[in-house]
Amino acid sequence: MSKKSIGSWVQSANVSNCDFPIENLPFGSFIKHHNPHTSPCMGVAIGEQILNLTELQLTPSLSHGLMSPEVEALLLLFKTKNLNAYMGKPAKDHQLFRRFLIQSLMADSPLQALLSPHLVDQHDVTMLLPCTIQDYSDFYASIHHATTVGAMFRPDQPLMPNYKWIPIGYHGRASSIVPSGTPIRRPSGQTKGSGDQPPYFQPCRRLDYELELGVFIGSGNAMGSVIPMAESKEHFFGLCLLNDWSARDIQGWEYQPLGPFLAKNFASTLSPWILTQEALEPFARPFTRVETDPQPLDYLSDTVVLAKGAYDIHLETWIQTQGMKEQNLAPVKLMSSNFHESMYWSLFQLITHHASNGCNLNPGDLLGTGTMSGPQKDQAGCLLELTEGGKKPLQLPNGETRTFLENGDTIILKAFCERDGYTRIGFGECRGTITA
Repeated sequence: MSKKSIGSWVQSANVSNCDFPIENLPFGSFIKHHNPHTSPCMGVAIGEQILNLTELQLTPSLSHGLMSPEVEALLLLFKTKNLNAYMGKPAKDHQLFRRFLIQSLMADSPLQALLSPHLVDQHDVTMLLPCTIQDYSDFYASIHHATTVGAMFRPDQPLMPNYKWIPIGYHGRASSIVPSGTPIRRPSGQTKGSGDQPPYFQPCRRLDYELELGVFIGSGNAMGSVIPMAESKEHFFGLCLLNDWSARDIQGWEYQPLGPFLAKNFASTLSPWILTQEALEPFARPFTRVETDPQPLDYLSDTVVLAKGAYDIHLETWIQTQGMKEQNLAPVKLMSSNFHESMYWSLFQLITHHASNGCNLNPGDLLGTGTMSGPQKDQAGCLLELTEGGKKPLQLPNGETRTFLENGDTIILKAFCERDGYTRIGFGECRGTITA
């Protein structure tokens, strides 16, 4: 049984299985519908509402003994309308500000009257990217995904020799990261011709989604310095959902010898809310590896960090086709899995490895986990796996089939954390619809 929430004066946060109870309080950026020409505002989700932190820092009565000077200084960071300055603060400051938010939003809080005018209904805003993302790198951290896809192309050697020794990744394109709800235009690209025929240029015919988590960097490191594993949690701000759309036919022709390029950089969709490390901590669990596998090199090992190096996160992918929309049919679930069962490398190892050569990470930088696939076939995080490369079409309840995505298809990623003794928290949705 999940623990009963501590409760909030925001009543929608007290509903059973709410994604955003007071124990969550994820950060996001938004514009109000009634005044779309104003600058973005920063806020935290609470139930079906958003506490507008950008407006709240303008409330003079809050500074009259109702908050500490340290909290007041942190609240002032939200006047910049950019979460990055707050993300770059030390973890102890994030913990301090979270305590202030929880105490302010708890049932019977003396600040209810002051804070309630700064609540905004989530239905009355357009969500934006939660922060400025200067750099984006994508990893390949699920061994189940890597093994299954590798077997399609290299049956005799699904995993390359380096996979169990080094976190594999590549640098993506930050400029094409878009918030949930943004339409995804089907890309065109060069594709291999049949036999000895030359390649041709056409719209992608094997368009796919990828269920991933996005890892946000908090405080960064100077160029030339490193982030030791023992300090990696100090640089981890939080998580969101990430759909790294993929053009499989373009990818198959271009990826040798340098890896992903135009097949991956046309669009990546983010869920709008960043769940912080503090909110995720109750769902941390030991990160372990099969004893017969090579153990990580010393720079990727730290027993204290790895003792809570994984998270219990339930992942789901849903689809609603254009035909289903026309028939007023609800989306259907394609798969479900768990984050900790999917990852071969801890997200803290990803952070440390990324900076191990002196690469400077900055507040708001995004690391993708790579496609999250569980150990079972029906836990695959993309259509390439679920349909075995398009050989076994998925049968949908309304009679349609899918090998890859068609125009009008909407993909919805969902995730939540649930454990006995703790209040359930959710990620919200990461949604995108394919257009011609």
